[in-house]
Amino acid sequence: MKTITTLDTLFLSAPDVAGIVRRKGVKACLIGIADNIHADFLRWESFDKSARVAAHSSVGVIELMPIADDQTFAFKYVNGHPNNTRFALPTVMAFGVLADVATGVPRLLSELTLSTALRTAAMSALGARTLARKSSRCMALIGNGAQSEFQALAFQHLVGIRELRLFDTDLAATAKLVHNLRSSGLAIRVCSNTAEAVRGADIVTTVTADKRNAVIISPEMIEPGMHVNGVGGDCPGKTELHADVLRGASVFVEYEPQTRIEGEIQQLPADFPVTELWQVLAGNRAGRTGDAQVTVFDSVGFALEDYAVLRFMRDAALELGVGQRLELIPELADPKDLFASLAEQPQRGTHDRSRVDLEVRTQGSPRVAAAKAVGAERDTTPA
Repeated sequence: MKTITTLDTLFLSAPDVAGIVRRKGVKACLIGIADNIHADFLRWESFDKSARVAAHSSVGVIELMPIADDQTFAFKYVNGHPNNTRFALPTVMAFGVLADVATGVPRLLSELTLSTALRTAAMSALGARTLARKSSRCMALIGNGAQSEFQALAFQHLVGIRELRLFDTDLAATAKLVHNLRSSGLAIRVCSNTAEAVRGADIVTTVTADKRNAVIISPEMIEPGMHVNGVGGDCPGKTELHADVLRGASVFVEYEPQTRIEGEIQQLPADFPVTELWQVLAGNRAGRTGDAQVTVFDSVGFALEDYAVLRFMRDAALELGVGQRLELIPELADPKDLFASLAEQPQRGTHDRSRVDLEVRTQGSPRVAAAKAVGAERDTTPA
């Protein structure tokens, strides 16, 4: 197993993370990430939490999502640009960092585009496993874009869903989803509209991309006992559920201060009652209280979920020997002498580097040792 030395940062590229998922399997990754999220939610009060910092524009949003406990700081950079597909770009792109709280040293720099899709699906399934009826076997999936396969597989493997009802205004997106799930074992039915897909479903997942106040699910579509997993509404001015769907349901959220700004409940007064999911997982608050109860998980994505998936990817990378050592922070013989880093340095692992290290260890003053090493390099440089 690889280890990370003093100033090493482990870098996981997009191909690295895709390779980890292929080697471990999507199912194992979804289960492992969900387990991490569950465990971290049970430590909810150990984390320094805040709503994400967002820069909004007319075409999208760019966000930073920080969180920390007493040992590890994490953040994610993520965008949301619904029109990016016009430019052959993903609508969501992300990367993330884990750093030591004690020193500030960044330990992991990782892609989080694929990882975010996995963690969002794992979070959705964890919410449904906690709130939906245990007998749930049929799910309507409204929005068949980049995250839809992960949602479908997470609900299959973590919740027990066997039948999918699909609808998207983009027929090509639905065809893509059907093709990608052809070997999943799920019974798949393509529907002509949202109402047809939702009718008779136990769980309804909405994962659409338009940045607008849309009404994807209206009150007349809701049936007793349904669980609604609202994923696509995740920034101000972007919603999927009619406000009356929320008024007629028990609503659960990740981090209330953030969801009030970004989630479906942005449509409602600030005193509209909601329950944070960690309270249900910890046994402090009730979740579903009856088979006829309608539940809504107003999921906007929270930094603790990114912390959980970054931990998962780091541990998997170390287990599998994946990733590269990134010299992100300069290694200084004297931490007060940053200017010395401008001197030409021999390649790491060469004889010269070993000599510098030896002099630093055996001749006392780091400044003197560094000066001697630079002088020696000059003496041996061809004229």
